[in-house]
Amino acid sequence: MRLFTIGDLHLSFGVPEKPMDIFGGWKNYQQLLEENWLRLIAPEDTVVLAGDFSWGMNLQQAEADFAFVHKLPGKKILLKGNHDYWWTSKKKMEDFFTAHGFDSLHILHNNHYAFEQYGICGTRGWVSMQGEAADAKILAREVQRLAVSIQSAVKAGLEPIVFLHYPPIYGSSMNYEILEVLHQYHIQKCYYGHVHGKGHHFAFQGRYEETEMRLISSDYLQFVPELVL
Repeated sequence: MRLFTIGDLHLSFGVPEKPMDIFGGWKNYQQLLEENWLRLIAPEDTVVLAGDFSWGMNLQQAEADFAFVHKLPGKKILLKGNHDYWWTSKKKMEDFFTAHGFDSLHILHNNHYAFEQYGICGTRGWVSMQGEAADAKILAREVQRLAVSIQSAVKAGLEPIVFLHYPPIYGSSMNYEILEVLHQYHIQKCYYGHVHGKGHHFAFQGRYEETEMRLISSDYLQFVPELVL
């Protein structure tokens, strides 16, 4: 039983007018992802999908993408990305999964999932990037969601591992509010996505205080899920 992660699948089976292969490094990406997944992931494994899962604008448009991932081996845990417009309340998403038989898909939102002695925790996060308006209310909400997720794992006696969509550090930009939560709970591992193409060069990877940070956006990983545990 192993834990993997990958972010930014940007699947578009339900909205073919949003192809990713127009961008460098994304040719045949859905086929590459499937081939690598089948090569690496066993039915007893768990994969955390760190945001920007589907281009669908609602659950119905994303259904084909859910079906594609559901048929692949393993348990999948989804958190929200900035392009996941299909995202709605946890209950509505879980009800949709149940109605369509997607019992391998699970939502990470103000909660955690146990994996051996670890707690899988996370939220979308937030970051101040050039050209993106900072919103204190959104940031405060994401900080609270991260703390609630981590606290739920700690209360269960588990060691939290954090998964975010946005990077806590990008170039010279540091999201101190998110970093403070990682510091407060002595988080050892943090994985994040969101960053693509030339932006990979500005993604912080390595240790910040106690936390080892890793970029796991799918094009950076060349569509190969990363082994966490």
